[in-house]
Amino acid sequence: MSKHAKSANNTAKLARKEWPLVVYVWIVGLGFTGYLIARVALDGQPHPLHWASGLVGAVLGYGVGWLWYRWRGDII
Repeated sequence: MSKHAKSANNTAKLARKEWPLVVYVWIVGLGFTGYLIARVALDGQPHPLHWASGLVGAVLGYGVGWLWYRWRGDII
């Protein structure tokens, strides 16, 4: 039997890449902004609508963050 040497390329392929910081910033920013706008606009409505609008803002922030990253790069 022979011993097999592990290649450094195998571990590099398995390593997951993190999301860029700009994506997180847009998710938090638009999520919080969506929540605040709904809080003001839907003052008399049930509270779950505020959270839903914050979630919609966060999803939009995800898309905008990736577009920003593709066009302009990361913010650091």
